[in-house]
Amino acid sequence: MEHIKIVVEKHEDGFAAYPVGLKGIVVGEGDTFEEAFSDAKSAARFHIETFGSEVFQKK
Repeated sequence: MEHIKIVVEKHEDGFAAYPVGLKGIVVGEGDTFEEAFSDAKSAARFHIETFGSEVFQKK
């Protein structure tokens, strides 16, 4: 299993989060840090399940 780093940023209207190291656009958002993190984690899981291991960027 791969580990994915998720970056969470605070903005004026809430939080945005995105995983580092995946090909494609995967973003989460929420009113709190936890909501944005959870949304991005769920989106990353779905992205990997849908497109397979080829979404991981080569190191």
